[in-house]
Amino acid sequence: MDIFLQQLINGLTLGSIYALVALGYTMVYGILGLINFAHGEVVMIGALSSLTFVRLLENSGLPGTLVLLIGLLLAALVCMTLGFAIERVAYRPLRSAPRLAPLITAIGVSIVLQQLAMLIWGRGYHSVPALLPAGRHEFLGASFTNVQVVIVVVAALTMVGLTLLVNRTRLGRAMRATAENPAIAGLMGVDADRIISLTFVIGSALAALAGVLVSANYGIAHYHMGFILGLKAFTAAVLGGIGNLAGAMVGGVLLGVIEALGAGYIGDLTGGVLGSHYQDVFAFFVLIVVLVFRPSGLMGEKVAERA
Repeated sequence: MDIFLQQLINGLTLGSIYALVALGYTMVYGILGLINFAHGEVVMIGALSSLTFVRLLENSGLPGTLVLLIGLLLAALVCMTLGFAIERVAYRPLRSAPRLAPLITAIGVSIVLQQLAMLIWGRGYHSVPALLPAGRHEFLGASFTNVQVVIVVVAALTMVGLTLLVNRTRLGRAMRATAENPAIAGLMGVDADRIISLTFVIGSALAALAGVLVSANYGIAHYHMGFILGLKAFTAAVLGGIGNLAGAMVGGVLLGVIEALGAGYIGDLTGGVLGSHYQDVFAFFVLIVVLVFRPSGLMGEKVAERA
């Protein structure tokens, strides 16, 4: 029982990170019908740029939590600027192009960002200083840290805030109108180009937050860290129903729990043939199953193909 509970806690933590990244995927897809495969690299840029700012402020005498918040805010600004530039330079000129063109462009942007990060921060792994108050708590034989608590709480609050933004604000109404039909939204006074750019900016801010949290959780950051994380978050978005904010959150948490439980029990189930390092298999196995049996996702709705 204690092993099950421990893996469940680990899965909730991991799933919360997947959910934050999946929210960025699902926002862009909801507006443009575009899979932004460069989103994982924006997460990586957020983690590494935050680490750079934290190191600059580490000996300033400020409290560790404040240093982390300042690093997060500055990293968010970097990622928001990057997201805005990606939309303007890489995606906007291709809105009327066949669907394959922006998809290939997204993969190209991903590779460019990886190489750019490698040139700036190098190939090595970077150790992330522990700035949050240390602490480990016990519950029914399982343990969890303050960092894990922060990750789960921040992910939940972000989901609530984003839902309120989309459903209760003027910007949210404009986003929903643009997602429904950009041309008609423009006739009603909505600047579709501005709304799309803001969507990328908001999604990139969420990517920076996810990057800081995942690096704080594992204690390392790396120029290649966004690739697998981005693929798993995309899997989570598809699992929950891409284009659905609640679906992205549910899909992320569910995928994290499945992966953690699989890593915990795969050795026993296979007689020791497979170990916990095969946990990545579960994410992509789930993706295949969902695409075969429910392509619209658990909370997605079947919609007509866009012209």
